[in-house]
Amino acid sequence: MTQATEALARLTGTRQASLLLAVSGGPDSMALLDWLGRGWQGAVSAATVDHGLRPESAGEAAMVACYCDAAGIAHTTLQPAAPITGSLQSAARAARYALLEAHADAIGAQFIVTAHHADDQLETVLMRLARGGGVDGLAGIRARVGRVVRPLLGFRKADLLGHCQRAGIAFVEDPSNANRDFDRVRMREALAGFDAIDPLKAARSALALAQAAEALDWIAAREADHAIIIDETGVRLASSAFPPALLRRLVLRCIDQVQPGLQVRGPALDRLIETLQSGSQAMIGDMLCGQSRTDPGWHFGPAPPRHVATGERAAE
Repeated sequence: MTQATEALARLTGTRQASLLLAVSGGPDSMALLDWLGRGWQGAVSAATVDHGLRPESAGEAAMVACYCDAAGIAHTTLQPAAPITGSLQSAARAARYALLEAHADAIGAQFIVTAHHADDQLETVLMRLARGGGVDGLAGIRARVGRVVRPLLGFRKADLLGHCQRAGIAFVEDPSNANRDFDRVRMREALAGFDAIDPLKAARSALALAQAAEALDWIAAREADHAIIIDETGVRLASSAFPPALLRRLVLRCIDQVQPGLQVRGPALDRLIETLQSGSQAMIGDMLCGQSRTDPGWHFGPAPPRHVATGERAAE
């Protein structure tokens, strides 16, 4: 309990923040609920997100509510307004965090706390390694992103399960954790019984990469002050003479200025930069990128409108 509260205090910078715990009913989140419910100095509330995807989910939320009632912890079951569609895991994740953010606002919680642990971190890092991830991807699950904090990344899943078993805390097992349609489940099966990688050491490596990514962001913000010029035609990156990792961040800043919210990652970003370095133009999203006609550097601006009759871009 002390380790978890100390980790949370480091992440939040206080021991008295009001918390909303995301509790699914699994052993990880139930251990988190028990530890912080008994050991945190600030207000603690809990929420269970019921996506309605399985018939058992309502009973699982009720189990968490029963525990919270006995422990004197406020609990709410949250349900999305519309059915989950599309890519199941990513859509459910987006809906879950949106519901948690809205509920945290409603109850005045300063932080949302999740129970991600070191085994989750190892699975995430290896999945991203398999996909060719860079510094940001291999940083894995961040210990803090905005108001979302994860104080259990220094704990093994076995530690959390063992705590629930020793303390007689009820928990549930989500059957989707055995569904081999999901990449994470297949990775978990591959790691079962494989002890050549210590998840706690992998978590330390992920933390080091997260800190490196933060350093690159900090440098990019400083360089952007004089390297990125904004005018009525769009955005110009005055120089491309930066190390690759820094250049990627500056290009992303230019793109976000012209088309906020456009997600350009991995191979797509690398192809764009290679095209610009060759002196050619490239279309990405609704913008045209290429060499600036009047000044040094690369220009990013809205693409010319299409001709209605032909669907072709208007001549520049």
